[in-house]
Amino acid sequence: MQFDWLNFAILLFLFAGLAFGCLPVVLSLFLSPKSKAKDLSLPYECGINPLGSARVNFGINYYFYALLFLAFDVDVLYLFPVSVVYANSPGWTLFWELAVFLGILGLAVVYFWRKGVFTWPRRISF
Repeated sequence: MQFDWLNFAILLFLFAGLAFGCLPVVLSLFLSPKSKAKDLSLPYECGINPLGSARVNFGINYYFYALLFLAFDVDVLYLFPVSVVYANSPGWTLFWELAVFLGILGLAVVYFWRKGVFTWPRRISF
């Protein structure tokens, strides 16, 4: 392989990008003021001293909702390219493909609804 100006430019921009990303982090380690104050390690809670641990274990339902949101959000992203092509597509083929896709998404919502995934459980108090 012959090393030419294009390869040099690619390497130059690669190193420049790495320096652009890493240089502020390294400089902040050396130039930022260091303080050993006890209050700096506490989590910020609107000026009030925090009670208890800063690490709160969230219920698994939060994560289920987040995963469901991501799954349906990514599926909806497939609709954007279809909307661009839809006006120029001949016939009904794209319409029926889109109808099947949205039908499967709708069936997934009905399935999760029937399984009780969308119902928020009552908080258990001790």
